[in-house]
Amino acid sequence: MPPSVVIPELGYSDIGAAMEWLQGAFGFTLRLRIADHRAQMKVGDGDVVLTVSETSGASAVMVRVEDVPAHCERARRFGARIVREPADYPYGERQYTAEDLGGHRWTFSETIADVDPRDWGGVLGEPHG
Repeated sequence: MPPSVVIPELGYSDIGAAMEWLQGAFGFTLRLRIADHRAQMKVGDGDVVLTVSETSGASAVMVRVEDVPAHCERARRFGARIVREPADYPYGERQYTAEDLGGHRWTFSETIADVDPRDWGGVLGEPHG
């Protein structure tokens, strides 16, 4: 199993095509492929599992990256449908959203400022630990 604490599972009708597309468009790398029905992909320090599904789409995943504009241009060159262009947000993140060949939405985020959540209307929960 991948070492990540949370591992999204996304359904695609063609695992091979999904793996190739995610590698080319988003820079993911293959961790493990299990026949034609399952694959584990690495993305930075995280992981995502691809499964065979007749009904794909309707899933959304957020991934932290180093350079949102460059990442977006790579995805665009590979044919990703850019749903939301790169933009800076008051909570200190630069983000864009793309849709992949299976209809899944991916938001890629880069921290650009350390902003206190109270400064933009956030409410802090109880500290962990």
